[in-house]
Amino acid sequence: MTGYDIVSLDAAGFDAHLDGLAELLAACVAAGASVSFVSPFSVGDAARFWREKVRPGVEAGSRTVLAAVQDGAVAGTVQFDRATPPNQPHRADVSKLLVHPDRRKQGIARALMIGLEEAARDAGRWLLTLDTASAVAEHLYSSLGYRTAGAIPEYALDSSGGVLEATIIMYKSLRETG
Repeated sequence: MTGYDIVSLDAAGFDAHLDGLAELLAACVAAGASVSFVSPFSVGDAARFWREKVRPGVEAGSRTVLAAVQDGAVAGTVQFDRATPPNQPHRADVSKLLVHPDRRKQGIARALMIGLEEAARDAGRWLLTLDTASAVAEHLYSSLGYRTAGAIPEYALDSSGGVLEATIIMYKSLRETG
């Protein structure tokens, strides 16, 4: 594998990478990622999610999607949503940090999060919030300066649809870090 580029996807870039985003999401769910979906979950299901739930926000300018492109393929992605209530113009929700199971342990998730933080600062958002059910992701977020606000037990089904998992709520103030 060669290096990767972190790119922000506008509507045209999103459309150009839609197949890769769908394949990435389906592969992550198949590998057990707890990212809102349960198996069976097809590439078609994933494409529908990206088209119907994510693309409208990209087109409206309220959602930023970053992609790690490696060897011409989407190796990872993360997004942040700025569609917050009027009393939260400083905040954004981080979601769907995904790295293809075959491309993990290369620093892609860290690079995506660093890119996301830069994009959030540029958008005037300095308080980032997220939730995770993954101990590996929680460790990554902690290493990047995210703090744990708490846990909610039995928050969502795991990707097999058989077990209720807790989620950890985390946040980071970018004002404290730069």
